[in-house]
Amino acid sequence: MKKKIQHTVTYFLLTVCFFLLAQDPIHAKDRFDYEKDGDIFWDAKTEEKVIALTFDDGPHSIYTPAVLDILADYEAKATFFVLGAHAEKFPDILYRQFSEGHEIGNHTYDHTTKLSRLRQEMKETSNIIYAITGNRPKLFRPVGGEYNNAIVDKAKKNQLSVVLWSWDQDTKDWSDVDYQSIADDVINNVSPGDVVLFHDAGGNREETVKALPLILDYLTEHGYETVTLSEMKELDEK
Repeated sequence: MKKKIQHTVTYFLLTVCFFLLAQDPIHAKDRFDYEKDGDIFWDAKTEEKVIALTFDDGPHSIYTPAVLDILADYEAKATFFVLGAHAEKFPDILYRQFSEGHEIGNHTYDHTTKLSRLRQEMKETSNIIYAITGNRPKLFRPVGGEYNNAIVDKAKKNQLSVVLWSWDQDTKDWSDVDYQSIADDVINNVSPGDVVLFHDAGGNREETVKALPLILDYLTEHGYETVTLSEMKELDEK
């Protein structure tokens, strides 16, 4: 009986190990391999004083218009990674983002992290963006910044490029952090070619809205130009 239990346990452990090895790990390759292959973009290697401001999870009925108003005041450009479900709910806001010269990126339909649903959600969200703006998105940002070979492959099949953000420019504005801390984190780490991560939905984003003018004041005073993420990618490829 004891031997039978041991064999059962051994078989179970081997099965689990095989299953884990068969899975596509979150970080299937080193970041620098993905960068070298051109499969994922984090930020640009440049000495030009340019920066890309990006916002995830919108559009939102309150915070996104507030962000757009501030960007308009500073004549600044940004890239918005939208959820298809939110774009359907607020098509006028999405169209405003597009018409004011900002870039629209794909961020899944409903914030899914399930690989089994990802390709369809990418396709559905791209179709929604196209129906509202007449333009198909070029960029995809995976939820939570997770990446692997499967995600890159699914993005390519949807004619999308995977993009993330500078490692030292995650504002973590989704957490319990005040606007001054958000602004300080961006300002203290800023360098040419940075891609900054904000959120304009998915929770209370009042602190993000309040931090944005402080950041834009600093960028303006120090000669930085805000560009869309596609413009940043083109600069990096020169």
